[in-house]
Amino acid sequence: MGLDIYAGTLTRYYAHNWKTVVQQWAEENGYSFHRLTPNGQSDNSEEEPSPAEIQAAVEKWRDQMLAAISQPGQAPYTPWPEDNERPYYTDKPDWDAFGAMLLVAACQVYGEPVPPTVEKDWDFAACPTVARLAEDQERVWSLFRGAAWWLPLSDAMMFQGPMPNNNMTIFSTTGGLRKELEWLNQLAWQADEDTILLWSETEGYPTDGIIPPDGKISKADIREHTQYNTQSLAKFAFSIFWRAMRFAEEQRVPILLDY
Repeated sequence: MGLDIYAGTLTRYYAHNWKTVVQQWAEENGYSFHRLTPNGQSDNSEEEPSPAEIQAAVEKWRDQMLAAISQPGQAPYTPWPEDNERPYYTDKPDWDAFGAMLLVAACQVYGEPVPPTVEKDWDFAACPTVARLAEDQERVWSLFRGAAWWLPLSDAMMFQGPMPNNNMTIFSTTGGLRKELEWLNQLAWQADEDTILLWSETEGYPTDGIIPPDGKISKADIREHTQYNTQSLAKFAFSIFWRAMRFAEEQRVPILLDY
């Protein structure tokens, strides 16, 4: 399974009224694309609820969630807006780049050298340095603790709870994600925002091959990369997460990992 990031309303997400960057590329270049969910079924199921029904269910879940995490004696959190039309942001860091970002963070925290490369499809969770920070009780990062959702709240927190479909996940907040990303940037790169935003275009995965205009390509035309530059992948993923965080703050929408 690949890894996409989505920042937008939950109504759009559950109504499938959004397209991954791969879907967008396929449509722009005249290719068919069928996206499968983790259980192997197509996104386009029959007899799905209408967007209005989805929005009502999401708003009910949102209000219950915000009430549950509100602190006693403090004003309740303001609900974020939900509809099926607000803009969204999406991109595809994929797991290798996400893992590289975590590896750079862990190496910087513990003063270890960053490995120059990572293997394609590497198991970053099994990396001792990454695992060390994931288990560190003094440094609790949502990125290392399995968070898959960041709610549009300025307060930094992390908790486990049900998603609108009743599946359990780990939640954090955009305020918490901002602090983690700012800390990582300070540790590793000290880059300004303009530079960070460019990384999603200038860094990342090397090109394995270019599809010619006629769409015909042979294996001889493809150079398969089995190793990636760690810092380049980390910067690429960091830029995508930074863009998602900034978009979520501006639009007051959640961030989700989609895989």
